[in-house]
Amino acid sequence: MRTLAIIGSGPAGFYTAEAALKSFGDDVRIDIIDKLPTPYGLIRAGVAPDHQSIKAVSRRYDAVATDQRVRFLGHVCVGQDISVAELTALYDDVVLAVGAPHDRPLGVPGDDLPGVLGSAAFVGWYNGHPDFADLAPPLQAEAVAIVGNGNVAIDCARILAKTVRELQDTDIVNHALDPLSKSGVQRVHILGRRGPHQASFTLKEVGELGDLERATPVVREADFPPRETDASLETGQRRVVEVLRKFAAAGPDGAKPVSITLDFFHRPLRVIGDGKAEAIEVMRTRLDSEGRAIDTGETRTIPVGLVISCIGYRTSPVDGAHFDESAGRFISTDGLIGPGLWCVGWARRGPTGTIGTNRQDGFSLIERLAATPPAGNKAGRDGIDRLLSERAVKVSQFADWQRIDAAEVARARTGAPREKIVKIAEMRSLTG
Repeated sequence: MRTLAIIGSGPAGFYTAEAALKSFGDDVRIDIIDKLPTPYGLIRAGVAPDHQSIKAVSRRYDAVATDQRVRFLGHVCVGQDISVAELTALYDDVVLAVGAPHDRPLGVPGDDLPGVLGSAAFVGWYNGHPDFADLAPPLQAEAVAIVGNGNVAIDCARILAKTVRELQDTDIVNHALDPLSKSGVQRVHILGRRGPHQASFTLKEVGELGDLERATPVVREADFPPRETDASLETGQRRVVEVLRKFAAAGPDGAKPVSITLDFFHRPLRVIGDGKAEAIEVMRTRLDSEGRAIDTGETRTIPVGLVISCIGYRTSPVDGAHFDESAGRFISTDGLIGPGLWCVGWARRGPTGTIGTNRQDGFSLIERLAATPPAGNKAGRDGIDRLLSERAVKVSQFADWQRIDAAEVARARTGAPREKIVKIAEMRSLTG
């Protein structure tokens, strides 16, 4: 019997468990461990609340979690309640699937001012992550700067710009919906160092900017290279650029009070403010012959009261696992950190790819793991149960999550799929 512990219950963790079930059949027992009493990781706390079709993938994970060969051990913090060394002594294999939950710092003067947030914090706030439930971003600001040219930047802009009616039937939490309904935001600037050809948006995300009730996208014609150069782009990126060109040609819709300006070729220099963010100074850039962004020497100052950094994420270091501080991920050879210790998903490759990329990553890891004979004679479930009991760790099972899930669905506002519970103590009260 092979024993497997997977740390993290997001997409990478569940896809790895699914692959292990298919590869090892009845000869495997899997424990999925998470520090929260709730599973699903970024599906629950990272995917935009108005993208419910993407969140539906959790139903696939339910089939894994309810398999008799699998257990969910929630409310267990690796590194605090139990160490990596203890886990590798208990299980044949331990897989770190902890994602990349921390923001990369903006890295400019003034990035520590109140009103400067990372996207993990802002997204976690409107998605109901317990760590960010009390964030209170300054939504009285008339203008917001969002730094980054990926889908997360568009998600943040879209949530800021949508009306209550547009968000009513999503699973955005009420503690975010209420202040958003009173928001003073009228101008959103999405800042990117390079141009439309280099933006990391997907077609769905960028297209949604043209369908907002009260907000209009603004793109400058001058930021595009000659149209004939679009032919050199791969199909997906070319379609994104086509949409951006349409926005530029149409111009802003004067009937809509909120603007979302895609400020290509802008690099942040510093956040300016006296006790809080009041403006951001940016450098105009251009591309050199190799497509790198270089400074032009021209600067401008954009008055803003909120700055959201969407420039990437970092994995948390864990004692007992080699970590690359500069890259913000674990050091591994194709996922192998050391004897019996592996990593997968963003914890292995960094925050790249889509949710589906994690499936391929998980299945590839299990192929490698299957070629490695198990050590055998490990205590597995009996060992971790005994150790956590001795330490009075109150473990949440998947059945406990199902009670939380039912309570969230029951308290949903009209039209919404659920109203998330954001306090750990309240979750625990529902599970005994």
